[in-house]
Amino acid sequence: MKNLLLVNADGPEHRVALVENGQLAELYLERGRGYGIVGNIYKGRVVRVLPGMQAAFVDIGVGKAAFLYVADAGGKPGDFSDLFYEDEEEKEEEDELPREELTRAVVKEAPIEATLREGQEIMVQVAKEPIGTKGARVTTYISLPGRHLVFMPTVDHIGISRRITSESERKRLKEIVDDIRPPGAGFIVRTVAEGQSREMLQADLEFLLKLWEEILTKNTSERAPFLLYQELDLTLRAVRDLLSTEVDAVIVDDEKEFRRLGQFIDTFAPRFRHVMEQYQGSEPLFDHYDIEMELDRALERKVWLKSGGYLIIDQSEALTSVDVNTGRYVGRRNLEDTITRTNLEAVKEVVHQLRLRNIGGLIVIDFIDMERESNRSKVWRSLQDALRADRAKSNVLKISDLGLVEMTRKRVRESLVKQLTESCPYCEGKGYVKATLTVCYDVLGEICRQAESLPGDRIEVQVNPEVANLLAASEHEHVVLLERRFGKTIVVKGQPDFHCEQFEIHV
Repeated sequence: MKNLLLVNADGPEHRVALVENGQLAELYLERGRGYGIVGNIYKGRVVRVLPGMQAAFVDIGVGKAAFLYVADAGGKPGDFSDLFYEDEEEKEEEDELPREELTRAVVKEAPIEATLREGQEIMVQVAKEPIGTKGARVTTYISLPGRHLVFMPTVDHIGISRRITSESERKRLKEIVDDIRPPGAGFIVRTVAEGQSREMLQADLEFLLKLWEEILTKNTSERAPFLLYQELDLTLRAVRDLLSTEVDAVIVDDEKEFRRLGQFIDTFAPRFRHVMEQYQGSEPLFDHYDIEMELDRALERKVWLKSGGYLIIDQSEALTSVDVNTGRYVGRRNLEDTITRTNLEAVKEVVHQLRLRNIGGLIVIDFIDMERESNRSKVWRSLQDALRADRAKSNVLKISDLGLVEMTRKRVRESLVKQLTESCPYCEGKGYVKATLTVCYDVLGEICRQAESLPGDRIEVQVNPEVANLLAASEHEHVVLLERRFGKTIVVKGQPDFHCEQFEIHV
């Protein structure tokens, strides 16, 4: 089946869907003016230095101050060799390294208080969007992605994408870049550069160098906080980063956006001009390719497997748990075989859901417990294989004796659930409300606490109608006992606009 890049730009939000083998693999969206800020370069001002955390807060003019780790705050480039990976996707995975080890290595040479001071103006780039209550994560190690190269002006380093497997091609590309780059400038050769001519690489390099000169000029003339460079918008960024020989077609549903993307591709990737298509269908683009239905599934807690098993996915602020269950699948041979088959099927769906929902951070997968070590190894290897298709870097530990897999996955932006949903206003995000009977007993308990101090011989209780019905029926005897105990009449009134847990006691 075809691999497609679907661009939905005919409405108030822009959405890009990556479809692999007919299945929605990744979704990116931008709404109104709410463009993401990852990749933006700012002239910021240090507002606070925290020696105890070896970090600093930097005002970049976007509301909450950004967070800068000591490992991202500059120093001798040689001290940071472990930070630089061979591909642009890998380069951003600093957060997956053991932060405490990285920090100790840096502090030996340059502790944060020796590198930064309050009020200092510095150039930083956003590495991670603000997520929840946390501000953006920034770094002083700037990277400017082009079509074929990523320019790293602060590091003398040449890297080649690990996805280019031919040693001769890797050597050729490295020699070209080493020959045409300015002394001391760092570059990463992207996957799409494979097979490209020296002229194409040089054109990309010259464009990035000119862009860097413009950023430096602004940095000299402007006062912090100031936006020095804004990353491309969603659709251009998606075409730049996702378009490759593996994509069969880029389908755009808006004529204006189609022309704009066409001009961009003509300039930076002319060999892909033939894959551009303008959608002419009568039904919406995402409906035609069943993307809307997939998005609805991606917001559900339960995900069914084809065999009849299912996953339960629960996201919290600290971690995400994925529980694998056999469900309706009963197997054919024996229990161990049924469990192993379910786990192997679940592996593919788990990885698919992690990519689609953009789940990052700490993830715990609770596979169904397998007795044989060989089966546990088979499932773990299958998980490793499935994760190779994921551009986000992950670190996976072995399956424990309890059937648990602990893993981390790089998180740069909010998950799909966070982007598309908000906390339930009724349960206030808890995911549950008190049972009606529990609220009844809460009301009766509060009457006991207040009855003697309330004046008069009448107590009025206002509650949710369902609670009122229960107090008037099966729990009425407890109301009568309280009336006898305190010598007061208790009147219960149902209020339709009351939350199920809300109640008020009046005289």
